[in-house]
Amino acid sequence: MSFKAAAVQMCSGVDPARNAETMAKLVREAAARGATYIQTPEMTGAIQRDRAGLRSVLKDEANDIVVRAAANLAGELGVYLHVGSTPIGLSDGKIANRGFLFGPDGVKICDYDKIHMFDVDLENGESWRESAAYRPGATARIADLSFGKLGFSICYDVRFPELFRQQAVAGAEIMSVPAAFTRQTGEAHWEILLRARAIENGFFVIAAAQAGEHEDGRETFGHSMIIDPWGRVLAEAGPTGEGIIFAEIDVAAVHGARAKIPNLRNARTFVLDEVAPTGKGGVAA
Repeated sequence: MSFKAAAVQMCSGVDPARNAETMAKLVREAAARGATYIQTPEMTGAIQRDRAGLRSVLKDEANDIVVRAAANLAGELGVYLHVGSTPIGLSDGKIANRGFLFGPDGVKICDYDKIHMFDVDLENGESWRESAAYRPGATARIADLSFGKLGFSICYDVRFPELFRQQAVAGAEIMSVPAAFTRQTGEAHWEILLRARAIENGFFVIAAAQAGEHEDGRETFGHSMIIDPWGRVLAEAGPTGEGIIFAEIDVAAVHGARAKIPNLRNARTFVLDEVAPTGKGGVAA
């Protein structure tokens, strides 16, 4: 099954209503250019460093403006619309970094909460503690769609290959990696991580990204990408600003790549044995 995929690049600000308008504009353009699966970045609805400011604009899922706009757009345009993620207010005061997939009828197929929290201190002085505000997800998910099996991840999840491997073993043929990578980590690792995940698992990777300088002062890396199962970059956006990239996805290429390098089938269980020196040049038996 072949289809045209689009990854929408954004530079979301602090106002969900304005971000929803931008999303709608770009999604309409992608659909007009023939895309039937359209993915937006992580935090489509709001990028806001100030936690109190972010909480003040959050809604629950039923009332979130981005979620409602996406459902309407998917139904109107007859496309699979994947909101990479948007912040959702939870009853316990925490926030869910939640992705949503809507079908061509406008009905939600599934959602996915980011599992791995970005708790790091970077060399440039940036410090991030997602776990202080966000509730991590606990469930990986695959959607069995008309064009293939779609797996889910969000941003920092890409550094945890076991999440990708389990979904590949379970049949995922396309993997989504919507993101808001920092410029510093993106320059170092964005492309190589995405290509590695595609090669290791023999599936397509579609990664819509945030890009540029945001209202809250952070800077994201951009370079939205679509990568094939052999690790080739099929499409790439620039480092800043809004945009859309497209690629024709032929799911048969997944099975071709996995036949050439059958590492999923060849994997073996093993025991890890740690040894320690017992003397001059010796090791424990």
